[in-house]
Amino acid sequence: MATIELRDVTKDFGGVQVIHGANLSIEDNEFVVFVGPSGCGKSTLLRLLSGLEELSSGEIHIDGERVDHLPPARRGLAMVFQSYALYPHMTVFQNMSYALKVAKKSKQEIEAKVHAAAEILQLTELLDRKPKALSGGQRQRVAIGRAIVRDPKVFLFDEPLSNLDAKLRVQMRIELTNLHQQLQSTMIYVTHDQVEAMTMADKIVVMRNGHIEQVGAPLELFNKPVNKFVAGFIGSPAMNFFQGKIISANEGAYEAQLDNGAQFKFKTKAGLLNAEDKIDLGVRPEDLQPNQDGSGKIVGKATAVERLGAQTYVYLSSPIKESMIIHHAGDLDVQSGEEIEVSFNLESCHLFGPDEQRIEFDG
Repeated sequence: MATIELRDVTKDFGGVQVIHGANLSIEDNEFVVFVGPSGCGKSTLLRLLSGLEELSSGEIHIDGERVDHLPPARRGLAMVFQSYALYPHMTVFQNMSYALKVAKKSKQEIEAKVHAAAEILQLTELLDRKPKALSGGQRQRVAIGRAIVRDPKVFLFDEPLSNLDAKLRVQMRIELTNLHQQLQSTMIYVTHDQVEAMTMADKIVVMRNGHIEQVGAPLELFNKPVNKFVAGFIGSPAMNFFQGKIISANEGAYEAQLDNGAQFKFKTKAGLLNAEDKIDLGVRPEDLQPNQDGSGKIVGKATAVERLGAQTYVYLSSPIKESMIIHHAGDLDVQSGEEIEVSFNLESCHLFGPDEQRIEFDG
């Protein structure tokens, strides 16, 4: 259990900066998820925390103590990697106890810690098996158990579920969430899957190109994304964006026109936008619905329909947007190739200015 603080952390590889002045505070017992597309720097930031990579500049503090000069073994952290990295010739018990044996712990302490971790992870009946006799989910639990027995201040997870099939990933998400509640420990988890981030995290850190774009609770990022990138990344399916421009601006009262000719008026802070400024109007798939009255209407042709029973996804193309998605609760009577009209209400939309930053509507 620990608090963590990153202060102006940077990392260069061969003169190329991959982490740009990261500042972040993590509270005791928080489950924090680093999320972003491949190559955004999330795993690099985790490796800097663990000590597997050296900082180019900045500071890392754990419980108020600066640790970036310490080797990994002295930081009080335990890391679970994407690959299980189990010793194939050792049993589950031997794999979980190996670090304790290296640390010359007593036989009694090793027995107690391994059995306690095995009970938490439902591995007690498997302690005599070797990795080849385990399923993928069981192997990942052994890797997690190997971290638990070390009693670390912080658990670090680097995409630990990416090698599992879809059904098992869902199960392991629940198990990791329950494990966090049981251990009451600080956990940092890296993934490119925003569904994992939304369902597991107390706090999400969204990254892009080595920059931290936004930090907040899952629903905070979903409802109030700070920019177009976060809005498009958080939420599944992704947000629909419609391009347009400002056609008049008068002391906080604005009129905008989308590329399909639709016009709408709104109010926000004076001076944020000027006439002819480019804008993007973001509409989430669940807010874009057919056969309903709304402040905006779009006609499109259904290019594909996915029926999942409890929900239906319709992919549309139109003259103003090559592809947009509707998320409809329940079944929807529409066929591929059919032309339909969809509508949305401005109150549920997100507006982004020419710098792609979110603009708050005022009334």
